[in-house]
Formats: sequence, C-alpha cells, structure tokens
Amino acid sequence: MGNLGLQEALDGRWADVRRAAREQLAGTHFVAVPGETLEQSRERITRLLRELPVESGVGAGFPATHGGSANPGGAAVAAEMLAQLDLSLMVKAGVQWGLFGGAVVALGNRQQHDAYLRDIISTDLLGCFAMTETGHGSDVQHLRTTCMYDPDTQSFDLHTPHQAARKDYIGNAARDGRMAVVFAQLITGGRTYGVHAWLVPIRDGQGEPLPGVTIGDDGHKAGLLGVDNGRLSFDHVRVPREMLLDRYGQVAPDGTYSSPIDNDTRRFFTMLGTLVRGRVVVGGAASAATKQALTIAVRYGEARRQFAAPGEQREIVINDYLAHQRKLLIPLATTYALSFAQEELVNALHEVQTTDGAVDEHRQRELESRAAGLKATQTWHATRTIQVCREALGGAGYLAENRLPGLKADTDVFTTFEGDNTVLLQLVAKGLLTGFRDAFGSLDGWGRTTFVAEQVREMVLERTAARSLIQRLVDAVPGRDEEVALTDRGWHLKMFEDREKHLLDGAIRRLRGGAAKKPERSFDIFNDVQDHVLEVASAHVDRVVLEAFVAAIARTTDPYARDLLAKVCDLYALSTIEAHKGWFLEHQRLTPARAKAVTGMVNDLLKQLRPAMAELVDAFAIPDEWLACAALREEPGRQEVMADHDLLTATPEPVASAR
Repeated sequence: MGNLGLQEALDGRWADVRRAAREQLAGTHFVAVPGETLEQSRERITRLLRELPVESGVGAGFPATHGGSANPGGAAVAAEMLAQLDLSLMVKAGVQWGLFGGAVVALGNRQQHDAYLRDIISTDLLGCFAMTETGHGSDVQHLRTTCMYDPDTQSFDLHTPHQAARKDYIGNAARDGRMAVVFAQLITGGRTYGVHAWLVPIRDGQGEPLPGVTIGDDGHKAGLLGVDNGRLSFDHVRVPREMLLDRYGQVAPDGTYSSPIDNDTRRFFTMLGTLVRGRVVVGGAASAATKQALTIAVRYGEARRQFAAPGEQREIVINDYLAHQRKLLIPLATTYALSFAQEELVNALHEVQTTDGAVDEHRQRELESRAAGLKATQTWHATRTIQVCREALGGAGYLAENRLPGLKADTDVFTTFEGDNTVLLQLVAKGLLTGFRDAFGSLDGWGRTTFVAEQVREMVLERTAARSLIQRLVDAVPGRDEEVALTDRGWHLKMFEDREKHLLDGAIRRLRGGAAKKPERSFDIFNDVQDHVLEVASAHVDRVVLEAFVAAIARTTDPYARDLLAKVCDLYALSTIEAHKGWFLEHQRLTPARAKAVTGMVNDLLKQLRPAMAELVDAFAIPDEWLACAALREEPGRQEVMADHDLLTATPEPVASAR
C-alpha cells in the first residue's frame, strides 16, 4: 500500500471529512492569495466564507435539528483542512461557526437556538465572540465589563466602565459582525454572579453601529489580514432579558438569579469548558500549517542541489546532508506524533460533546487539560518548524509566492490565540497537582495550598490510549537501562513517564515546603516554583503524545506503514530524550556513554528514514494546488541537473591554438 497506508493512519477516524474537503475545495479557488491589500483580503474571505460547504465543514458541529450534522469532531477536522487552504478563512469560519455559533449552542436555550442558529449556519447572521478585553486577556474570570439587570425595564444595562475594559482583537467586529456574544459580569439584586454571556446586536441593517455601541478597527496585523479584528465598547446599552444565554444561569423577571451550579467559580469553568472546541481547532490548525511547511521544504530539498563532493562534479541534493535531515526529519517525526495526539483529542471532544445527559465532569476536565497542553505544544512547534522550513529554502523561503512567509505570519498569533501558551501549561500543571479538584481558583493564586500525593500519582498513571498495551511494554523493560535496546518502545515510555513523575513529585515537595514556611502567601508559594510546574506540564504532554503515537502504530493494519511509523516513533522518542539529555544525565537516568549512544542512534535513524522523507510528507495528502508554492512548480535544481547531464555527456570541443 505504500504511503496509502500512511495516509490512512494519518486521516484516521475522520477520513471522510478530509476526503470531502479535498474534493469539494479542489483547485486554487480557496487558496491564500499573497500580496493582497487589507480590504481585498477581507472582502475575499467574507465572500469565500459564504461559499463553504456546511454539512461536511466547520458548521457540521451544529445540531441536526437546525441544519448541522451534530458532528463536533468532524467540524474540528474540517477546520484543520481549511487551515491548509487559507488560515484567514479558517479563523473567519472558526469565529462564525465555532465561537459565535458554538457559544449560542452551548450556552443558549431552545428559543435562542430556534431564533438564530439557522441564520448563523447560513451566514445570513454574521457574529462575533466578544470575550477578551484590552486590559484582561487570560484572566477571563475577572473581566471588567458589567451587565446589570433592571427589573423595571426587564432588561440589562451593558456597560464598558473604562478603556481597558473594551473588547479587543474581536474577529468579525471591524467589518462584518451584526451581533456579538458578549461576556460580562452579571449583576442583579445588588450582587455579582460572575461572568455570563449575552447576545447583543451591534450593527443595524445598513452596517452602522447601533446606539451606545462603539466599534473600532484593529487595522493591519502581522498576518491573518482576511480576519476583520476590531474593538467593541458599550455605553449603557440596553439588552432585553431574553438575550441572556442562560443555560447555566437564569434571571427571573423580578431579578431573582438561579443556576443549576451554585458555586460561581465552578459555574464559570463549566461554561468555559463547553467552548473547548476552539482550543482544539487552533492546535489542529497549527499542525496543518506545519505539515504544509514541511511538505514544501522536503520536496524542495529533494531537488535543490548545493556543493559537490570532492572529486565529483555533480552537486549534492540538500536532503542528503545530515544537518538538513536534522532540520526537517526531527520536526517531521514530532509532527506525526502530534497528529496522532490531535486525533485522540478530537475523538475525546466528540465523545464528550455528543453524550446524552449530564456530562461526566472528570472527562470534561481531562478534555480541557489535554486541549490546553496540546494547543500550546502544537502552536510552539509550528512557530519553530515553519521558521526552520523557511530557512531550508534559503532566499526562496522569504518570497511570498513560496507560501512560507504567509504561514509564518498567520500562525504566529496562535501561541497566544485561544489562550496564552504559558498560562495554558499552568492550567495543565494545576490539573495534575490538584487532581482535578472540583473548583479551580484564578491562576494568579492557589487558594489553600494543599496537595495529596497519592491522588496526583493516580492521575499521572492514567492512560489515554492503548492502555493495556502501553502498560505491558513498560512492565517488560529490564531493571538496568544499559541492557535495553535504544529502540525498545517500553524503554521510551518508561523514560517519558519517569521524567513526568519525578518532576511532579519534586514540584509537590517544593510547594509543600513553601506552604510550611509561609502558608499565608499562596501566590508566592506557587510563583517560586512556576518554572518547575511548567516543566511538569511539558513532560506530561510529551508522555501523552508518545502514548498516542504508540496506540496509532498498534491500530495500523498495513505492515509497511506500521514498520515505517515505528521508525518515525523511534526518532520522535529518542530526539525528545536527546533534547532533554541534560535532565536525564543530571538525574542519573542516562549514563554519559548511553547519552552519546542516543545521539548516535538519532543520526542512524535519520539515515534510515532519509529515503522515505518525500513519502512521509506525501502521506499528508495535501493537494499540490493547496501548497501554492512557486518554487515547487519551478522544479528547483532542474537546471543544475540538466547542466550536470550536459557536462558529462557533451563532446569536448577542440582547444584553439595559442598562436
């Protein structure tokens, strides 16, 4: 089967969604256009948004009763496919159907669904998701916008108290949005009940701001020119009571507040948890862009020649250089690993969001933590890898026509979009350290600093996929690491798990020590070990990703693809160990001799995988038109190859006499 087996493994459960995207969005019609002005890009993206298929696209997550397919997993994968065409189009679709529409679905009631969902799906009603404020980004729980209920008018008073409380960076706000889901502090009866969301019209039928609504334009950005990010402020805007998205908090006509969740903090995080798909989509989109960049760089490196070996006239293909293989093959192996982890995450998202009845709170917390960790890891990996690919094309990589500058600019914001990566890793660590306790406090402090080591260990050992297989592999590892082959999968799993557990136990000891010395200073206790807990989170994600890769290999049926994936997995595992060699040496998990052997094995795996480089990127199955790279169409190196051929076959002309 060749790379068809690889493609089947990568396409996974949602292969039909990927196939539909490749067929329905074929050609160059939806592909990013370099060199557009801001207005040209915005106009084109808005027009294309209305041409996108809904049933098999990003709109598939909507309920079937309102025109969707009730397929949240498929919607997330459809967004990933859009990212390979145009990241502005993916973000615009994500704002419209994922954030704006998704908030109405997750937080609204049946009457609101009936009133608005069909128009949202058809794009007859374009909307915004107005959460982030200029002065409050990650700390959503303490937003400053207020929405105070007045029982006399049966309406809320929505107000921006100062400039730092304006809604900022809001997609669809500057140009196209007619309505916004606005997050604000709900106040009724003289008490604040925390952050809730309202449907708020912001423009009239002619596109003019409604009374009390001030709309600004964020203007030029580094990338994503087709997304009209803007600013929203509200000057005592009256919002009818029925526009409160009240699934988790209701206000009666007389102003009485009620909620199925009594605790304000727990209610807030439950509300945010229903919106986790956006974070899942951003991570997947980052990986999709990374696959594009690697495909371009590897294919270019198969033809581009540079320097000849001593005594030879023919120049060497740059993919044959070990340094170039390290540049591209190691990130390629990591991209494969992250693809399988993303597949597992999308499956978890789909299962949680399609379960009838009450959502299992533990599964929801696990999904949120996994989405946070993978989003951070995938977006940082994209930023690093796309830069490496840009350099791998030399000067050609700097030209807009070769797509890489656009990918670099468009994905750069992903490291802070849908949550700052550093804050997200703190969320992952906090979940591990507290054993997913019921109520999270604000990330600026930890409340009572109490930690239960046994509870933490139980969480660490919780497997995500192929549980019995992974446990058998780990249990089969001999006691002395020196006796284990460097490519032993159980040893890889044991090393990743051991690093995570050791870092976690160390963080617990430091936090307990800090609590004993200054129990009243919870912020200082955590802040003093912040670097340590971020390492805990990174190690946890590394372990989860490796386990997902192992599970993917186990379910691959094609023998050739399975063997090739096993080598790629070896490279991912050993290059990760190599990257953290200092830690493994410091903590005596590696001897100096074995540490050197790890590097030697990485280099050996690069040589083994060198013949399969093109095959590995071909398995991403990105249509050539979607790559939109002029350098690949020009067949770099063709002239050099032809020149070499002419030089070797031409009949020498006689040398003219010096006379």
